[in-house]
Amino acid sequence: MTTNVVVFGSCNMDLVAYVPVAPKRGETVTGREFRTVPGGKGANQAIAAAKAGADVRMIGAVGADEFGAEIRRVMQDSTVDVQGLRTVPGRSGTAHIVVDDAGDNSIIVVPAANGTVDALADGDEELIAGSDSLLLQLEVPQPGVAAAAAAGKRHGVRVVLTPAPAVPLPEELLRDVDLLVPNEHEAAVLTGHDDPERALAALLELVPEVVITLGARGCTYGNRDGVRHDVPAFSVPAVDTTAAGDTFVGVLTTALGEGGEVPNALREAAAGSALSVQRNGASSAMPTRDEIADFVARQ
Repeated sequence: MTTNVVVFGSCNMDLVAYVPVAPKRGETVTGREFRTVPGGKGANQAIAAAKAGADVRMIGAVGADEFGAEIRRVMQDSTVDVQGLRTVPGRSGTAHIVVDDAGDNSIIVVPAANGTVDALADGDEELIAGSDSLLLQLEVPQPGVAAAAAAGKRHGVRVVLTPAPAVPLPEELLRDVDLLVPNEHEAAVLTGHDDPERALAALLELVPEVVITLGARGCTYGNRDGVRHDVPAFSVPAVDTTAAGDTFVGVLTTALGEGGEVPNALREAAAGSALSVQRNGASSAMPTRDEIADFVARQ
């Protein structure tokens, strides 16, 4: 069955420089390639879910500039419904990314138009109410995220939050979250625990379900009923890890929305991430449903 996903979040143009080794403070290095790729955690998760087979709608904002037009076009080409993507005066958000030859990255985000997504606009609650899952991140103002989460809770929609960039979160927001998907660093910021096991236990006091992603070590899942799953990552050569986390969340939400069992959904999400890190870029690196299924079948 097809699942309906709505994403409330950021849309950026990623400005990506590829270098052998990332520069240190005060250092200049020569890059070997530069690309512009539509991204932002919101747009990335929307495209990942759509490629994985979900019916996806995007709520957010872009600027009245060439980046905004390109972001909108790429999302439409990826079958994402952009009726909730508004155009505002000024510039679109940008992410300035450096990727080294190990596939690691550092990112500076300039929110621009994303800063206007601080509340629900007309029609947003209806889009949320008509979905099975709502995907949220923290690259738009927290009041907007909280308003969207509350709308999701009101309408019985599964609310999935990626707490990135990592900041402490109020209990009022976490009360409306069904599934929290932090990485190790984000889990540590939220709980004060560097150990993923202790962080998982602490997070389950705040939300019903948690997946902590552990990079090359895979992920760990827990819920308040005491169910635990540890899923290893697939061993693949990494070219660019920029899209790994957002691909994971988009694929996971799609698989769960289709009624998949948690262990299988986690494995599909891990496969989606493994495929994405072997390609350059963020939205451009995300695999299709058939690619994920073929990859899993070959393991």
